[in-house]
Amino acid sequence: MAASPQLAGIGYGLLAYVIWGFFPLYFRQLGHLAPMDILSNRSAWAFVFVAILLTLWRRWSRIALVLRQPAQLIRLALAALLLGANWLGFLWAVDQHQVVAASFGYFLTPLVNVLLGLLVLKEKLNRREWLAIVLALAAVANEVISLGTLPWISLFLALTFGTYGLLRKQVPVDAISGLWLETLAMLPICLVYALWQGQHGHVVFALGDASTAILLIGAGVITALPLLAFAAATQRLDLATVGMLMYINPTMQFLTAIFIFDEPLQSARLASFALIWLGLLAFSWSLWDKVRRPR
Repeated sequence: MAASPQLAGIGYGLLAYVIWGFFPLYFRQLGHLAPMDILSNRSAWAFVFVAILLTLWRRWSRIALVLRQPAQLIRLALAALLLGANWLGFLWAVDQHQVVAASFGYFLTPLVNVLLGLLVLKEKLNRREWLAIVLALAAVANEVISLGTLPWISLFLALTFGTYGLLRKQVPVDAISGLWLETLAMLPICLVYALWQGQHGHVVFALGDASTAILLIGAGVITALPLLAFAAATQRLDLATVGMLMYINPTMQFLTAIFIFDEPLQSARLASFALIWLGLLAFSWSLWDKVRRPR
């Protein structure tokens, strides 16, 4: 018996978020490389892998359609810069043993989306959404007051990914075509970086030993696969269900940081997480209510 669309959608969503949740473990294996080296290879191999998929699925006509629309290309290029910056920030966090801070940033992202909707799209917020924003601001304030420092990497990851989502939402391009065009936009920056490093005797695109080569090529593949699974999930699930699944990724990263990487978790930061989780609870309640309310 064929699975129902909703059950299949949950399966695709779980696949996407579990792969993303394993990213800290995966990229920690490349800790001997500089984050920008990893980003350059990740972008290049994702570009190649997605090009192969576009050829197999005969989707190049969609790319040609977007290439004839300069306004969409500009938005995609800006989105690509934000996505690349987010990838680089995440890789830096993994390299610097700040996966707890990275997970905090990705927990913040849905609430940043709500705030961007208010500020940019002029959306009206209900009481629960206002409560979620207030709790998120309280969590950031707690970080500043208790730990004496602004959680800049958390804010950077949340703001770059939240703004990327806002821009990407305004471009009606499917996930696979959009990813290829985004990696295409990243390549010039990566190539300039590779040329600059080459002048200093460092080869950015050298694959090195067999295990490093497999991991670098695989980085391109695991960049594309969860995005494809996520796109399939959003086609089959309502927004509330997708929103609930969204927390799997930062939860896995948080648990990985604490129980596998042995990163410290100060009581003050735990209080920040508690505020964020309460905010996400209020946000999820509001989201579920919106979707389930009869039109």
